Amino acid sequence: MLSQVKTAFQIAIVASFVCSSVAAQDMETVDEAPVFVQTAVLEDEAAAMARRFFGEVTALKTVDVSFQVGGYIDVLEAQEGSFLLEGTLIARLDLAPFDRAVARAELALSQAERDLERAEELATRNVGSQVQADNALTARDLAAVALAEARDARSDAEIRAPFDGLVADRLGTPFVTIEPGEPIVRLHNMSEVRVEFDLPERLLAQIGAPEDISFRGYLAGQEAPIPLAFREFRTETNGVGQSYTISLAVEEAPSQNLLPGRTITVEASVPRPQGVVTVPATAIHVEPDGTQILFTVEAENDTLIARRQIVDVTSRTGTQFDVTGIPPQSEIITVGAHLLTDGQPVQRYAGLTIEGL
Repeated sequence: MLSQVKTAFQIAIVASFVCSSVAAQDMETVDEAPVFVQTAVLEDEAAAMARRFFGEVTALKTVDVSFQVGGYIDVLEAQEGSFLLEGTLIARLDLAPFDRAVARAELALSQAERDLERAEELATRNVGSQVQADNALTARDLAAVALAEARDARSDAEIRAPFDGLVADRLGTPFVTIEPGEPIVRLHNMSEVRVEFDLPERLLAQIGAPEDISFRGYLAGQEAPIPLAFREFRTETNGVGQSYTISLAVEEAPSQNLLPGRTITVEASVPRPQGVVTVPATAIHVEPDGTQILFTVEAENDTLIARRQIVDVTSRTGTQFDVTGIPPQSEIITVGAHLLTDGQPVQRYAGLTIEGL
């Protein structure tokens, strides 16, 4: 009887050992089961960082054109919204008073020249004094100046387009008398079409010189970009948004007219620094000692393996993270880096389907 009990006890011990071995093998199999992860392939490091802003088409300059002399407006050829070539007549005063003033000045100069000849002849014959001759010379010179002023006034009685422009507003009215300097027409200088937009000072400080930025414009309903070139920016910030107004020039105007005030989208792009790639924030994990890491996916013996990579992380905007220390086109794990270990088997997860190698 004792021997039978002993034999049964030995059999129980062996069975327990076998079950423990099988359980350990099952646990090892569970531990080695691949973890499903979301992955992404990094874009090429040569890609540029781009942002879009709302801009507005503007003219190179906008000026209020006025007469330098007063008078009665006889002609006003300024239809709002029309384009005028340089030298085109815009407005003209009644020229009759100015023509009479020129005629009077010419007659006065002729008389002054005759008086000068007579005084000089008398002075040479010692009949008249030299002082009288000098006074006649001064009178002749004053008459010449008066004639020049009369002719200038006659010329100022006409306004011609000082540049190729667009009539923005007609401020004057025909057949009324105006004073010198009173605005007649507001004219846009369209010799170079400009685009303006506000760039926050925080972004300008991060980007650096605006000359290093590439700009392109997009009109609503059109896919073709419009090349833009940097011209200048106002160094006084906007009091509300703390932004600088950037002025760009349209290098190649599209077939349709770009009128001042039209809305345009401006895309500003800056080349990414060499060796820098952008990753999502969820892919980065900071270890207790401060080491910044992420995991890449590598193929090893027909199995996907998670590889720990130490990287340097920087951020220009606080929402976009750039890393160095990892080559472009690498496949990284985008979520759950804190749950992985180096060399752990993984499998790609793509929604309701699971992809292998």
